Amino acid sequence: MVWTSERRRGGVGQSVLTDTRFAEAGLAREGATLHLGGVALSTIATRVGTPVYVYNAEAIRERYHALDQALAAVPHRICYAVKANSTLAVLRILRDLGAGADIVSAGEMSRAVAAGFAPDRVVFSGVGKAASELRQAVRARLGHLNVESVEELHCLGKIANAEQMDVSVGIRVNPDVTTDTHPYISTGKTGIKFGVPADQVPAAAAFIARHPRLQLTTLAMHLGSQLSDTEPFRQGIAHLLALAARLQAGDGHPIRVIDIGGGLAIRYADEPSMDPARFAAAVVPLLEPSGYTVYLEPGRFLVGSAGVLVTEVLYRKHSGGKEFVVVDAGMNDLVRPSHYQAYHEIVELETRTAETVRADIVGPVCETGDFLALDRVVPDVRAGERLAVLGAGAYGFAMASNYNTRPRPAEVVVDGDVWWVARARERVEDLYRGELMSPTGSA
Repeated sequence: MVWTSERRRGGVGQSVLTDTRFAEAGLAREGATLHLGGVALSTIATRVGTPVYVYNAEAIRERYHALDQALAAVPHRICYAVKANSTLAVLRILRDLGAGADIVSAGEMSRAVAAGFAPDRVVFSGVGKAASELRQAVRARLGHLNVESVEELHCLGKIANAEQMDVSVGIRVNPDVTTDTHPYISTGKTGIKFGVPADQVPAAAAFIARHPRLQLTTLAMHLGSQLSDTEPFRQGIAHLLALAARLQAGDGHPIRVIDIGGGLAIRYADEPSMDPARFAAAVVPLLEPSGYTVYLEPGRFLVGSAGVLVTEVLYRKHSGGKEFVVVDAGMNDLVRPSHYQAYHEIVELETRTAETVRADIVGPVCETGDFLALDRVVPDVRAGERLAVLGAGAYGFAMASNYNTRPRPAEVVVDGDVWWVARARERVEDLYRGELMSPTGSA
């Protein structure tokens, strides 16, 4: 079902939240009520329930257009990193904008195809592709496969021969570039699992040159996630361009694409985001003279700011000299605060009072590490009131789990004044469907 908002535009008390985190999401407060796009979040919470993820389609489009225009000086393709948010409605928004897809599993391949991405606009990366996944990708004739080890390349070669199909190959190079980000999301330095080490690339390229079914068309890298400094990109691109020149001069590989990965930062707290114009000013002068088509694989940058997680306060609690706000969204719904110690701004849906309280905002999961915020000054909310967790469009629902046998939240897309449930809330009975209690399936 699709709903249209009855919002009155330009009414008394309308105010726009000017913080960039609000502006990039398309959030505005009209009187006491928080809106995303043209829809009151309280309306969605009442009709759909909580917890619920809500995404602003127009905010996604604005981010895509800003990046696309910034790179206009070079032939390029923006391949959306599906792992950030793989909901079909979100994928369709990006497909309609002209994006390609960057995938890391056969499941994401199926999602991308279901959302309408043409197979030749899909890039398959990932450090642990199973032979069955490689075979599926070869049969689907994906745009190219980025291999991440010599053994994976040999496996791909056997599959290409067995299927008697030509395969466009990319080598994801580990350029050994250090980035200033969380160690769990740093992917471009030596000694980690990602990419082919630079000293192994010539042998990998020589194998491809000898193989009758493989063509080396792409050199790729991915430096990490949540990157706001352009210098690592410049270093990595320079490395790829020099390597491409050597490989083409040697075995004459038909390299056409330089894939510079993604990882562009957004603002969660006080950290800087990656401005598209600043990013382009740093990398385009290196890329433009090369003549290569440039692939960029942003995920968080396109969808992170566009999403919020709406949750309801269940209880207030005082213990050990601390205040706790207990809400119905937990680490099973949004794991980033617990897993990465990540910060998300949290605001009330309906402004009731100017009073604040210093509290931990915690969820219902049976873990001390189940929290959305620690020692945070937040509105003095009470049971039944609702909060919005900002910057939840990326690595939110995509990393959600059923821990404690908790159904995953619903997902809603807002597009102007129109909104719809893009994914229904899971039911508890769905979580054990298909389980057997005995060899015969009976108790």
